[in-house]
Amino acid sequence: MGWLSRLLRPRSLLIAEAEFADAVARLPILKGLNSHELAGLRSIASKFMHTKRFTSAGGAENTRSTQLAIALQASLLILNLDARSYRGWREIILYPDAFIRPREVTDVAGVVHHSRDILSGESWHTGPLILSITDVLASGQGSGNNVVLHEFAHKLDMLNGVADGFPPLHRGMDSASWERDFSAAYADLQNRVDSGETAIDPYATTNPAEFFAVLTEVFFETPDVLHDEYPKVYAQMHQFYRQDPLSRVGRAA
Repeated sequence: MGWLSRLLRPRSLLIAEAEFADAVARLPILKGLNSHELAGLRSIASKFMHTKRFTSAGGAENTRSTQLAIALQASLLILNLDARSYRGWREIILYPDAFIRPREVTDVAGVVHHSRDILSGESWHTGPLILSITDVLASGQGSGNNVVLHEFAHKLDMLNGVADGFPPLHRGMDSASWERDFSAAYADLQNRVDSGETAIDPYATTNPAEFFAVLTEVFFETPDVLHDEYPKVYAQMHQFYRQDPLSRVGRAA
């Protein structure tokens, strides 16, 4: 059924056509979508806007345009996936800029270490998703960096438990092939980061969960980079998201 079934929702719930067109125009990564894909995106994003709650923190200016930018990019990830992919949680917390998260770690000797991480986004398992508005507004521009796609990719990864870079695969996808292709690319990227020979954000080498999230950013933002550097991972992403962003690059141009 896909996007066609979503179009059956009452038109009163849809994002207004002019408002939707304006929001799409502000996000270059959406420019290669065809008319059918845009119709599906509008329907999914409309439901997203009605089912998620946007909360301000730290004096954030929680505007409609920011909410739409988040909704459209979050909906892009699940354009051809289960409409319930973002189930089990409701709140999106917005900070004006990067925010600080206290962290406590106990080492093998039992010593507790306290630190503070500066973050642009964070996803909690079965809990809220947190975003920096500054980073949201810089996302979707085709630069390769996208905090919205990154954090919502974590949400998809968490559908079968904690984020580990191994989201629930579709019927017909081979888990052994996924693990083999991602593991090989992960090891290669670690080596290349050390020598400074890659265009992919080194943060991807933090752990497999971040690798999946960062490569999701690259898949949609700069698909040619991912396809050139890790074609097997691109193929896996193509199967998982059921989209081919590389084919849109020519259309957008």
